[in-house]
Amino acid sequence: MKYQNFKIKKTAIVGMGALGLLYGNHIVKHCGEDAVTYVMDKKRLEKYKDGIFSINGEEVSFSMTAAEDMEPVDLLIVAVKYTGLEAALEVMKNCIDGQTIIISVLNGISSEEIIGERYGMEGIVHTVAQGMDAMKFGNSLNYTQMGELHIGLGENGSPEKLYRLTAYFDEIGMPYVKEEDILYRMWSKFMLNVGVNQTCMVYETTYGGVLSEGEANRTMIAAMREVIALANEEGIALSERDINQYVDILKTLNPDGTPSMGQDRINKKPSEVEMFAGTVIKLAKKHEIYVPANEFLYERVKEIEKAYA
Repeated sequence: MKYQNFKIKKTAIVGMGALGLLYGNHIVKHCGEDAVTYVMDKKRLEKYKDGIFSINGEEVSFSMTAAEDMEPVDLLIVAVKYTGLEAALEVMKNCIDGQTIIISVLNGISSEEIIGERYGMEGIVHTVAQGMDAMKFGNSLNYTQMGELHIGLGENGSPEKLYRLTAYFDEIGMPYVKEEDILYRMWSKFMLNVGVNQTCMVYETTYGGVLSEGEANRTMIAAMREVIALANEEGIALSERDINQYVDILKTLNPDGTPSMGQDRINKKPSEVEMFAGTVIKLAKKHEIYVPANEFLYERVKEIEKAYA
């Protein structure tokens, strides 16, 4: 194959949350500790450098590097929350050259464009992380489902970089699906997150809770249907069939688990509501669509976050 001489050997990860640890641990197990490093500012490095993490009860440690000491890597995984993306753009700058593949496992439909505005779209392979039930509290990560990464090329994406990434994922046994229409998949996952993430936070419940009959379940489905209407206006052919598919995925997760915004409420941390309901409300104004479920969720999340103080 014409790309065979460009193998991925060194990976950097920005973010030590649930997904950052999930994928970093997988790479270490298959390629060794030297294959991946977590890059961060000096203040965060001082906080984490001697840290021991627990992943499904197993104690592990990872390589960490200050941002200013980094050199370009073959693969950069951006795994911060949306609220930390702006700071991450500065942290990652020394990790990137013309050969670097960048994937973002952030929720939402905008992180690739935000990263691409600064570093160019040609290095980015669009990515959707779905099907996992990872929960992180303190330095402890637990999950029953690793899920899979859905990857594909957006406009101006590089076929070479997609090939190199799939070859690497095959090599290390990373669960993934190669998508022909990655924007459809991104909107589908966005629909799910708008429903389940916000509902779990507002109703202080779990995956099992939102799947049970009642107000939380009705709110989740209503919020997802509002995303379908917006997606259709944006030229993305979401339908009720997609709701059924993603509800089936939720049924495979730990019923006692809760997604990232549910964890935010427990940890009293700012959530990604602007990326979810905030985006929905903004697009609803553009297309003159009524989105009462998301307006309700947005207001309730803001009230919850205000009460943290």
